[in-house]
Amino acid sequence: MALIGRLFVILFAFLFACIAAGMIVVGAVLFPEFTDLGTGPIDPSALNVVLGFGFIFISGFALLPALIVVLITEAFYIRGILAYAVGGGLVGLACYLGLIPFDPQTMHFDGIVRRHLEIMTGAGIVAGLIYWLIAGRNAGAWRTPPRPRKPPPVPSNLRPPSL
Repeated sequence: MALIGRLFVILFAFLFACIAAGMIVVGAVLFPEFTDLGTGPIDPSALNVVLGFGFIFISGFALLPALIVVLITEAFYIRGILAYAVGGGLVGLACYLGLIPFDPQTMHFDGIVRRHLEIMTGAGIVAGLIYWLIAGRNAGAWRTPPRPRKPPPVPSNLRPPSL
């Protein structure tokens, strides 16, 4: 029963981490548009649509790499914040490199844009931290049985008299 509850917590944490990463990616990509005063304000409904697509994009590409990180941390009771930040950064890196063409003859990725790589890796780090806040602090806790409680001490006025 604890495992089923833990799966819901993991799913909830993954969704919030993807929302945070999607907001970072969309905000970083649209940053030049935000700083240009000549274009006027950005339509909030259009921004909501873009954020929704950013969430779908991040969650779709990050599901498998993030699942691998989650399985490793749950299996080995890894609860450190640094592990989740590094794992999130690796997931962001994997998501970006999964979109870039790879030339197997030269063993080289063609067309890496450094700014985009930094954005995806940074979004992955933030997503890892958000995941840690929600679910990572208790990784693997569902497998340990609860500690038996000691009975409370009997008050001295209720103890039988000693002979």
